[in-house]
Amino acid sequence: MKFVISGFYGLGNTGDEAILESIIDNLRDQFDNPEITVFSLSPEETAKEHNVKSVYRAWRHSNKEKVKALREADLLISGGGGLLQDSYPTKFLFGPLPYYLLIVLLAKLCGTKVMFFSQGIGPVKSRWGKILMKLANLADFITVRDQYSKELLHKLGVTKPETVVTSDIVFAFKRKEDRSCIESLPLKGDEQMVAVSVRPWFGREVQFEQTAQILDHLIEEKHITPVFVPMEGHHDWDASEKVLSHMKHKEKCLMLGTDFTPNQYLNFIGECQLTIGMRLHALIFSTLMGVPHIGFSYDKKVESLLKRSGMWEYSSVLEEINVEELQTNGSYLLKNHDMASKKILENAQSMRGEAVRNLELLKENFVK
Repeated sequence: MKFVISGFYGLGNTGDEAILESIIDNLRDQFDNPEITVFSLSPEETAKEHNVKSVYRAWRHSNKEKVKALREADLLISGGGGLLQDSYPTKFLFGPLPYYLLIVLLAKLCGTKVMFFSQGIGPVKSRWGKILMKLANLADFITVRDQYSKELLHKLGVTKPETVVTSDIVFAFKRKEDRSCIESLPLKGDEQMVAVSVRPWFGREVQFEQTAQILDHLIEEKHITPVFVPMEGHHDWDASEKVLSHMKHKEKCLMLGTDFTPNQYLNFIGECQLTIGMRLHALIFSTLMGVPHIGFSYDKKVESLLKRSGMWEYSSVLEEINVEELQTNGSYLLKNHDMASKKILENAQSMRGEAVRNLELLKENFVK
């Protein structure tokens, strides 16, 4: 079969690149020699990294190549990830929501079937965004990564294609052994590492000071070594620096580089005793590797994941962080690491099965 994959690819976001790698690896598992084309902002890099064809994703050029790829494809896979949302400014034809839905419309005009694949939906709050969402009814089949996304789709009037709740396709990620992250750090070997993943969020900064207070407490009480994991380049690097600027024990912390692959970050997080932070896929990596985690939920997708991983009771909504409570939770999870890890791995196994179901449903609905 011939596939085109459309998503937030080629922009250096570790979570989205993990999604792409997982989709490609699993397509190759399920199909004999699938022909895969990825719409990417960095097509040469994407083509080289994954041994696929790649076309420039934006509208500035390569539009004939997009049309050609869609006409020749058997299926457009839109996703995964949180593509259909208007958190970021959405104008008439600019913003994530119109872009991804216009790709879907173009595919249908080319006579190509469409599957929304392992997507997280929302938020969609603007009037124009809600109008645009009606185009999602053009899809032939939809899988979403949580129940909230399915319910939101129905509220927005997307009722024509069948929608099935699965899980994030990254739960089907095929890990390869790689110690590049660990080997890049000046470690003695006896450290109790805690992965820290923070990100910017629309100018809000109080969580950086709160994170610093939590980490300082765990350094003093549990002698941890916090290691910042910048999963979206300079954006997360800058956010990490803001946490460090508030810390009393900054010298006890380490920072990974920004140029590691999703697989390398995944392997690193698996070496840690605890993860604290915001990035959804840092928390998914922690779940996959059985690492206890405390999440700061800035979006329903994070809350949904934390409930499914079993870590919601130790976590918090971003706007409701109670520093003392999370300090206590961090100490508890470090002390009871093995018990928490067992619970997480059981939940991860269930979600892994649901992630693979994305591929099974694809085959059921689109393979003759």
